[in-house]
Amino acid sequence: MVERIDFLVVGAGMAGASAAYELASHGSVLVLEREPQPGYHSTGRSAALYTQTYGHPVVRALTVASWDFYTAPPEGFTEHPLLTPRGVLLIGRADQTAALDEAFAEGRRLTPSVERFDAAGALARAPFLRDDYVAGAVWEPDAMDIDVHAIHTGYLRGLKARGGRVVTDAGVRAVERRDGLWVATTPAGVFAAPVLVNAAGAWVDALAELAGVRPIGLVPKRRTAITFDPVFADPSEAGGLNGWPMVIDVDEQFYVKPDAGRLLLSPADETPVEPCDVQPEELDIAVAIDRMEQAARFSVRRIAHKWAGLRSFVADKVPVAGFDDEAAGFFWLAGQGGYGIQTAPAMGRTAAALATGGALPPEVAALGVSAADLAPSRLRRE
Repeated sequence: MVERIDFLVVGAGMAGASAAYELASHGSVLVLEREPQPGYHSTGRSAALYTQTYGHPVVRALTVASWDFYTAPPEGFTEHPLLTPRGVLLIGRADQTAALDEAFAEGRRLTPSVERFDAAGALARAPFLRDDYVAGAVWEPDAMDIDVHAIHTGYLRGLKARGGRVVTDAGVRAVERRDGLWVATTPAGVFAAPVLVNAAGAWVDALAELAGVRPIGLVPKRRTAITFDPVFADPSEAGGLNGWPMVIDVDEQFYVKPDAGRLLLSPADETPVEPCDVQPEELDIAVAIDRMEQAARFSVRRIAHKWAGLRSFVADKVPVAGFDDEAAGFFWLAGQGGYGIQTAPAMGRTAAALATGGALPPEVAALGVSAADLAPSRLRRE
């Protein structure tokens, strides 16, 4: 038996869940997830931050366009705030002053609340930093912690309320185009739809090859993180930890933020790997600790938890959303990198609009994003 639906979405992470939620207003939707539960890979290992000053200009525009959804979600989407105040401090040494100036100018383009600080201003916001290390900073006061679980759950619950379904343990074993439909064979059954949305995260190119579609050159990259309790000479200095901002090196050599009473630290590594259940490397952890201890007045003596996640990018680091120009009905939704959570509302609406033949959402188009910016065909130009 083949189950027929209007939209077949492969991947129940944040990208697939948000697109499926929006598509469910246009027809029947079924989401296939290869793992026992949705969100196991990149979605479940996010640094959980909403910042409008991070990434390519297209990414920043999509993040800004997601603000209204996150601050005023639809009725019934969540019982708790999706964003809570945090603030982001981009810091730099004296030799990084030019990079700070550039970050400030670019950040102000879409986010007027961004400020430029001298060393004293930076230390006032993040008193755990060394005064002989920090020469200045860029401050984004409206950056927020983001409740990834609540958002992902909200999308999946909303999808179900709109008549959509998620099938787990349903890795795609075969997929072919037959009589105008994409037919996917999985351990959970055979499903067919005129539109297949490839939201398979790090596995999007593998799914494309299974379908006989040319890949787009997606590269999964390992990102390492740890949590720890900072050790100060004076233990009382850690008392205000929960109110500290997220601190990011302006050249993205490390970042640190409060996380459930501890600090979360990453060396901001981007090591190309094959799609997998990625695990942390001890060298990356050592690099993170070394960089942190050069910048901070505390030491890292014991790691509470360590993990790694996949951040997948195409060549220009701009997300991909659009129909394949060589394979009818094959829709790419890929390459969100480290921005998939904070851009999910705008990307979900954009994907649904393009997959149903519509125009970009007005709030996205108004910020200068075009369908061509996101189209997979841009990656195949000679």
